[in-house]
Amino acid sequence: MKKVKFLAIPVLAMLLFASCTSVRVLSDYDQKTNFNEYKTYAFYKTGIDKALISDLDKKRILKAIDAELSSRGFVKSENPDILVSIFTKEREQVDVYNNNFGWGWGGGLGWGWGGFGPGWGWGPGWGWGGFGPGWGGNAVSTRTEGSLYIDLIDTKEKELIWQGRGIGTLNNIKNIEKKEKRIREFVSEILQEYPPNAIAAN
Repeated sequence: MKKVKFLAIPVLAMLLFASCTSVRVLSDYDQKTNFNEYKTYAFYKTGIDKALISDLDKKRILKAIDAELSSRGFVKSENPDILVSIFTKEREQVDVYNNNFGWGWGGGLGWGWGGFGPGWGWGPGWGWGGFGPGWGGNAVSTRTEGSLYIDLIDTKEKELIWQGRGIGTLNNIKNIEKKEKRIREFVSEILQEYPPNAIAAN
């Protein structure tokens, strides 16, 4: 069975002046895969059900993925070439600062793939931010930083072939329209990295 090499992604404390609307994207893939062979897809319900978000947000994410994949010529099928799954992580980011100096920390808990083949499963994943030196500390800023992962799995081989991760600040968006727009932004930015052959060609 092919082994998928994952990127080692350190979790860093977010810069104080980073844009709250930007989405940072990372992706990884199996270099031996011919991505041009994939034309049809379906959602991997077993994996999606494990995502630690509300059912409404799951529907919003899947709707956004549907729109992106359809725009690229993919067709939904009961006999798909690839399965699409998602999972999420989030952590609270606390910044304490005075006169533009300060320190911050963050931590989080999420769920990820435990393995492929017979007995697919999920396992816990921990991520901690870092501490930075500072002065003062009479002002506190708190925000939630979330990560959305989109996994593409070869149906026949039952192997992960591509993973995209979007990281951004989520400030407890209560407005439904703004939340849906933010989710579409996450999904669009992540899938800009697919297929990796096209990214490499540029």
